[in-house]
Amino acid sequence: MDESSLLSLMEELGALHKGHFQLSSGRHSHTYFQCARLLQYPELARELGAELAKPFAAVPHDAVVSPALGGILIGHEVARAVGRRFLFTERKDGVMELRRGFTLEPREKVLIVEDVVTRGTSLHEVAKVVQDNGAVVAGLACIVDRTGGDVDLPLPLHALARVAVETWDPAECPLCRQGQPVTKPGSRGN
Repeated sequence: MDESSLLSLMEELGALHKGHFQLSSGRHSHTYFQCARLLQYPELARELGAELAKPFAAVPHDAVVSPALGGILIGHEVARAVGRRFLFTERKDGVMELRRGFTLEPREKVLIVEDVVTRGTSLHEVAKVVQDNGAVVAGLACIVDRTGGDVDLPLPLHALARVAVETWDPAECPLCRQGQPVTKPGSRGN
């Protein structure tokens, strides 16, 4: 599936929203991607996971790790495609960590998979968890990269779609100045 087809499908399935949104990063935007609307269809989730896994076929790795909540479904599908185990991180008291008995062994190589990346906050938090456990980040992937290439990440980010979408600090948001109500659809802190 090419980028144009994916974005068209996202619109068709209600995964691409227009309005006034507070993103998980805290920034505001006129566009929001709700990848769960795509991933609710198992065959489509499997297809997207297989597409995201392709660039990592020659990259040695032992596990796939995703941040809860948004990255869980696509991370699991990437893990299925590459035939590796899948783990996810969660925030406890605002700090990302492995829970539920998940562990990483020293020197294990890990792919980190997310649904949408805007500022890279969750990727950095998961990378820190991986490194704090003595493991190594071997690759980064997401369905939608909306960073505009302006985010410093530990490795290049492979994405199925790269979309330049403007975001604003809430104090500078033109939609707030116009009095448009803001919606908080993200999972962080909600």
